[in-house]
Amino acid sequence: MGSNLNIQAVAYKTIVRKEVLRFSRIWKQTLIPPVITNILYFIIFGNLIGDRIGEIESFSYTDFIFPGLLLMSVITHSYTNTVSSLYISKYHRYIEELLVSPIQNYTILAGFITGGVIRGLSVGVVVILAAQFFVTFTVHNIFLMLVVIFLSSTLFSMCGFLNGLFANDWDDINVIPTFIMTPLTYLGGIFFSISMLPGIWQEIALINPILYLINALRFSMLGITDVSIMIAFSIILLFNIVLASLCLYFLNIGKGLRT
Repeated sequence: MGSNLNIQAVAYKTIVRKEVLRFSRIWKQTLIPPVITNILYFIIFGNLIGDRIGEIESFSYTDFIFPGLLLMSVITHSYTNTVSSLYISKYHRYIEELLVSPIQNYTILAGFITGGVIRGLSVGVVVILAAQFFVTFTVHNIFLMLVVIFLSSTLFSMCGFLNGLFANDWDDINVIPTFIMTPLTYLGGIFFSISMLPGIWQEIALINPILYLINALRFSMLGITDVSIMIAFSIILLFNIVLASLCLYFLNIGKGLRT
């Protein structure tokens, strides 16, 4: 029992180390672009357009959109790291070495997900540092803020893992980010409060799960929200449990990994 735990611990640390080195060695491509992108958002949406919109619930428009922009950066890079890493391991066939080793599937999953979370959190840190020149950085509840960011990063790392399992070529790893994640993110309340929408569109917006992630983070930072925080956390936890179960199920049956 103890020997098996040691094997799993060493394997987990090895996978995580590989994942971290993979994106940290090319930090100019993985950490700098989200900073530049967010600076452009602050300049264009925050300063140029924000002055015309005015304050939202006593917060400047730049301060209002910052939690959403921060979360968008975190979940995008958590997802990208995991899906690209898993697909590359399939493409170069070294995932097979993990499958035939005495490493448990939950250890493999945890290693890949941790790598995605670390990259997501790293991006979050550099975005927060860059935002200090544009926003009044406030934290309503720091514990809540950290939990929301961590759970959101974990959630989208698992989404990336599932996409990596099902991907059969390089184009497949861009389908979900392009046609699902990007529209849902932009319609998830980053740039607006759903109270600004007509009645029917408010109902439609409530179907979007990313809306609840963004509002949970906005509440933790600014203390304002468009939805119930309890409902938001319930949705975040539910999706994490469901996706973790799906990842382990497909990993156990060898979906996309065994021929």
